[in-house]
Amino acid sequence: MRIRAAGGRTGPPGPRRERGSFAVEAAVLVPVILGFALMAVAAGRLQTTGSVVDAAARAGARAASLARTPEGAQQAAADAVRTSLASRSVRCAAEPAGDPQYGTLDTDGGQLATVTVRVSCTVPLSDLLGLDGVPGHKTVTGTFTSVVDRYRGN
Repeated sequence: MRIRAAGGRTGPPGPRRERGSFAVEAAVLVPVILGFALMAVAAGRLQTTGSVVDAAARAGARAASLARTPEGAQQAAADAVRTSLASRSVRCAAEPAGDPQYGTLDTDGGQLATVTVRVSCTVPLSDLLGLDGVPGHKTVTGTFTSVVDRYRGN
């Protein structure tokens, strides 16, 4: 038996009229959920890349602290930074390490010479997301200061 609904329509009674609503809800929600998932992946990859850049700055400062000359420190820092970034497959758009900066640290035992290495790496967002064709880039920076080794020899 058919029941006539208000307005003269006929159709099955009850919840059957909501047929197909799940497909519509899924079509609306799936892109939103995927967007949030991609944003979470990008944030995680950005955090990981920041950690790699920090580690490269540490490696560069330590290598520079062992060098005997400023020129040697610059070369040792650049090599250590490149090696550290390459080992984790981080590609920078430009040369990541600048010149090491020298300074002093006052302690109870006297002044200590320090060297600071700053690494700045501009990474394409397509590398962070793992998707080709994503426009844009993000610059990640890391800085580390190391005490110059007094006993490195002359």
